[in-house]
Amino acid sequence: MRTPTGSVPALSAASATVFSIGIVFLGYWGMYEPTAWRAADVVVVVLALTGFACLGLVPWMATSPVEPETSDVRVRIARHLFLGGVAAIWLAVAVSVIF
Repeated sequence: MRTPTGSVPALSAASATVFSIGIVFLGYWGMYEPTAWRAADVVVVVLALTGFACLGLVPWMATSPVEPETSDVRVRIARHLFLGGVAAIWLAVAVSVIF
């Protein structure tokens, strides 16, 4: 199996970067404060966890083998997962700021 080149390492590195930014956001946001959770807090956590799941699957999907070596089906799916993960993290940030 060849070493991934091109957009695969960049996509994996970008997903790891956004993942770490999301973790920092949750730590700064105050997920562990002893106050009671509101509905907006649950929405923020669900959006963030959905984003983390999408971003965590990006490297696995981008580097998984495909039958014809020239096929980029998995990389396209990884790009969609990346987009969904980034959107979910940004929505979580927006909901936490608005509410």
